[in-house]
Amino acid sequence: MRGIIFLKDVAALAFTAFGGPQAHLAMMFRLLVDKRRYITSAELLELQALCALLPGPTSTQTITVIGFRLGGPNLAYLTLLVWMTPSVTLMTLAALTLSHLDPVRVAALVQFVQPVAVGFVAFSAYRIAQKVIHTKTAVGLMVSAAMMAYFFQLPWMLPLLLVAGGAVTTVRYRKHAIVQEKKPLRVEWANFLLWLGILVGAAVLGHYTRWLPVRLFENFYRNGSLVFGGGQVLAPLLYAEFVEFKGYLTGAEFLSGLGLVQAMPGPNFSIAAYIGALAMRPEGGPGMQVAGALVGTAGIFLPGTFLIFFVIRFWDRLRQYRVVQASLEGINAVSAGLVCAATFLLYHPLPDKYLALPFQWGPIDTLPVNPLLVGTTFLLLLWEKMPSVAIVATALLAGVLIG
Repeated sequence: MRGIIFLKDVAALAFTAFGGPQAHLAMMFRLLVDKRRYITSAELLELQALCALLPGPTSTQTITVIGFRLGGPNLAYLTLLVWMTPSVTLMTLAALTLSHLDPVRVAALVQFVQPVAVGFVAFSAYRIAQKVIHTKTAVGLMVSAAMMAYFFQLPWMLPLLLVAGGAVTTVRYRKHAIVQEKKPLRVEWANFLLWLGILVGAAVLGHYTRWLPVRLFENFYRNGSLVFGGGQVLAPLLYAEFVEFKGYLTGAEFLSGLGLVQAMPGPNFSIAAYIGALAMRPEGGPGMQVAGALVGTAGIFLPGTFLIFFVIRFWDRLRQYRVVQASLEGINAVSAGLVCAATFLLYHPLPDKYLALPFQWGPIDTLPVNPLLVGTTFLLLLWEKMPSVAIVATALLAGVLIG
């Protein structure tokens, strides 16, 4: 019964979690931690940091591994399907009806969702700092990580900062209690070997076959196995491979899909469904395009899923060691800093919008819309009376009426 309720909550997130991984994390805190209490704040941060150290879609891996914790592999796979299905379906439909879609119109419809998503991230930064920052060392790590992430937006910066933060607090490991019933560390290699076997097998099969679906799967699986940092890092890799090198779609088509996926709820990695569907156009009609979307989806999401399933099976034993326990303080502090930096990084690209006042208030006759929406969202979340779904739905409705 609890698993069914959890899947319903995942579905609610899948339809309303706009704004990328950090906004997804903010909504997970609100629904899965504060409201449902499936896990604690510290556990969510710990799992999110663990997923960020692995290649693949971080928010997808995080919510999948929560399902694993609650109900084992079966619930985890169902969680993955429920989480990615809405965005994958929408991006597949976008590819099938590309000539009838207007990305400018879509951007107008979600114009108010973007600042609302920033408000979610800002509130998440506040709540995370409130719950995991307890020492001067943690404060220093949080501020340092926020500054580094803000000024150096590089793909390898996030895992480097997490490792460095953990290393700083590891030196105090002797202050942590010894776990008397500590079990010996035993690593189950099945999922790692499955990930590696498919990676090598797909590469070999893709090299010797002329069948486009196989080559597409290999391309997406390889990219999903090597990319750190989420959809923002994945996009230029996919552009280089599928537009510049292989010419499966045009630059304009790719950019339209990139704009659309930013407007969709759920994981940004669902752009693979869009690219896969367009790449299969030479092979036949809509049926083959849907097959291409499925191939792209499987190829991009499976590597990260296999890797997190491999790590999570021995993580609970590994974290019993005092060195690992001590490192979690630094990892959590860095995670808080990364969310703080994400608040500003997500806010800067928002286009300037102003609301004309019906009266003259001194020298002011307009109000900036984006800061107003960010602040209002933050206060509504702080008030704890307004559901996240209602906030996002209101922003979408405003886009429909005004856009």
